[in-house]
Amino acid sequence: MTKQLKIPATYMRGGTSKGVFFALDDLPVAAQQPGPARDALLLRVIGSPDPYGKHTDGMGGATSSTSKTVILSRSQQPEHDVDYLFGQVAIDKPFIDWSGNCGNLTAAVGAFAISKGLIDASRIPQDGVCTVRIWQANIHKTILAQVPMAAGDVVECGDFELDGVTFPAAEIPITFIDPADEDDGGSMFPTGNLIDELEVPPSLVPSGKLQVTLINAGIPTIFVNAADIGYQGTELQAAINDDPQALSRFEQLRAYGALKMGLIKQLDEIAARPHTPKIAFVAPAASYTASSGKTIAATDIDLCVRALSMGKLHHAMMGTAAVAIAAAAVVPGTLVNRAAGGGEPQRLRFGHPSGTLNVGASAEVVAGQWQVRQVVMSRSARVLMEGWVRIPEDSF
Repeated sequence: MTKQLKIPATYMRGGTSKGVFFALDDLPVAAQQPGPARDALLLRVIGSPDPYGKHTDGMGGATSSTSKTVILSRSQQPEHDVDYLFGQVAIDKPFIDWSGNCGNLTAAVGAFAISKGLIDASRIPQDGVCTVRIWQANIHKTILAQVPMAAGDVVECGDFELDGVTFPAAEIPITFIDPADEDDGGSMFPTGNLIDELEVPPSLVPSGKLQVTLINAGIPTIFVNAADIGYQGTELQAAINDDPQALSRFEQLRAYGALKMGLIKQLDEIAARPHTPKIAFVAPAASYTASSGKTIAATDIDLCVRALSMGKLHHAMMGTAAVAIAAAAVVPGTLVNRAAGGGEPQRLRFGHPSGTLNVGASAEVVAGQWQVRQVVMSRSARVLMEGWVRIPEDSF
């Protein structure tokens, strides 16, 4: 008889996402290292692969925003508190993408780390704000989370409202430090250009050419003009996700962009990295009705952005994509910057399917290249359930 294995876990919402959080030491020994055992365990926790696309037999929510896992441990990096490893779990395939970060779940990392004793007690105030220094292990970047504290406990309830999340909660400012990938002295624009022209089949774009801004900040992202691909930039999920041809087209465009960015060597390799790069389309500010029914006025936003995640239009905006938006917007001449009206905006508000989001960025030119020093946004987080998750002991 196969028994169920109990693993300590916490189910948390962070920003507009939710996922299953684990302390590294609580995982079975075989799953504490990268490899097939770890992936198999996490797939079973989430309930993937599920050919029905429902995650009925797991903790996943059958969307890109809710099929997520997080593993945390005391940081091995100097001047950091916690190492944060994120896994994006495919829904219908036995695959976990470890190639990028989840900016939304970052908001929950600090609270989990504090509650699980992963941070030195001397760094945690009884009241006020605890600055949690996070090492994002997927992309090797530093993130700071300002976690509110009261009487020694994390404050989760509050009046901060985040479009895409039903109920208000406590505000958690998040700062992404040097979010661009500039390894070996490279540019956060992997081709060195603010705008590139992709050569694509006429079946995707009639002219066979498509202007894009390719950026690696927060997460590798391909930005295109909405008008260039036949959209307004005010679309909601159904307009894209209920159209299989549109989804296929976006996936093919994503492959051409990834090839140009050097992330893949041939187009069919895109299937092995569904989490990155992201593809998003931008347009000048326009009025529309958000998925919640709220009216978004053109005068209240600087531009419209829609982004796809794991092959579907996101219901709000991925936190990492918001970093890319802020980074691209602050650099004059990118497609994002042009859609926002030009200049060098230090803060902007963009419209997404669920409402709006404020982001800020600081950038400078160093040795003739733009470098983004930090991107700031506010999210919230809350524990939904904690205890043990159970999986059959022969799952990994």
